[in-house]
Amino acid sequence: MLRKKPRIVIVGAGFAGLRAIRQLARVHAEIILIDRNNYHTFVPLLYQVATGFVPPEVVTYPLRKYLRSSNASFIQAEVQKIDFAARTVETQFNNLAYDYLVLATGSQTQFLGVDGAAEYALPMRTLDDAVRIHDRLISNFERATVCQDWERKAQLLTITIIGGGATGVELAGSIRELVEVTLAKDYPAIDPQQVRVILIHSGTRPLQDYPEHLGNYTVKQLRRRGVKVHLQSRVSEVLPGAIKLDDGTLLETATIIWTAGVEANYPQPEGKLDTASKSKIRVEPTLQLSNHPEVYAVGDTALVEHNGQPLLGIAPEALQQGTTVAQNLKRQLRGLSPKPFNYFNKGKAAIIARNSGVAYLFGRIPLQGFFAWLLWLGIHLYYLPGIANRSITLLSWIRDYITRERSLRQLFKHRQVHPQESLTEYAAKELS
Repeated sequence: MLRKKPRIVIVGAGFAGLRAIRQLARVHAEIILIDRNNYHTFVPLLYQVATGFVPPEVVTYPLRKYLRSSNASFIQAEVQKIDFAARTVETQFNNLAYDYLVLATGSQTQFLGVDGAAEYALPMRTLDDAVRIHDRLISNFERATVCQDWERKAQLLTITIIGGGATGVELAGSIRELVEVTLAKDYPAIDPQQVRVILIHSGTRPLQDYPEHLGNYTVKQLRRRGVKVHLQSRVSEVLPGAIKLDDGTLLETATIIWTAGVEANYPQPEGKLDTASKSKIRVEPTLQLSNHPEVYAVGDTALVEHNGQPLLGIAPEALQQGTTVAQNLKRQLRGLSPKPFNYFNKGKAAIIARNSGVAYLFGRIPLQGFFAWLLWLGIHLYYLPGIANRSITLLSWIRDYITRERSLRQLFKHRQVHPQESLTEYAAKELS
């Protein structure tokens, strides 16, 4: 059966994919969005789910609601294979033909070949990951309250974050604040000073893509708040309940969070792809695949350069790429040639802890301290989709700032993070 309209298939409901759909609202084409989840995840706030700032549903937005005002339809499915020659996308349900394809599938955790990391470390890329980290933190505090073995208790109260990028820094500062205030009230038998929050980074400073003085400021702020920062340290092996550093040091820790690396995540296509480091797909300046001008790759999926350097894969870059893809698709539909992607560097920002952040605006204006912290809050509140989500998030931030109280510290059986041994079994063993 012949289709009356050209079909555009977009795989991935991240920042780039949704921005492309919004920009294609009036295009005379059939647009189909495919994603494994029926919601968009606002990834920059995942660390706040992990540390009890906001509930999980606040960082998600229903895709079908997002698409109501567009000309796109949605299929919740897992893309299993792409055939560029046949121009088809295969899911577990059917084969879908396309005229144009946009790969916006994002990234996945890269464990950098470290033995045991995939088995014993907790990644931080998805909503499920954030929930698991949250539950591990709370569960280990519950276990520590009934633990009679001091070595085991110290292990339960040691939280290690591997990777000194923005996610690692934000997690470290937020966990330390959670421990010092909220959990100190809930677990009076546990001295907050017994809890060790450790950040391990292989470089000379965290936030390597920021100016040096901002990285140094970040270290000082974290250490002042009680985070133990280990620089120029590499993890050689992750064990059940411990990590081994490259200098032979063995660190016993019951919570190991991995933020050290990511790589592109996309369905394996028929034939070969021209890829670069971190499995990213090499694209033309127009964001098209060189041998397949009807296929675009954006966001963390693609290697996109600006001034000769690869882009970082942050949300502002993905949003601008989504806009460029939509504009180029419009041009192709009119028989015109696509135009190159031109990135405008608005800057980046990261929170360290309460009243403390860093920002680097327009690639030349460094900020640190309270104003950078406030700027981060404003930017992320603005981009968070959904009025209800923004309202709940803002109220959660205000409550935390005034009362220093985070309410999200419950554990539910269906989210148990220690399947090999329930909390009840553990408590019975410790108290026997």
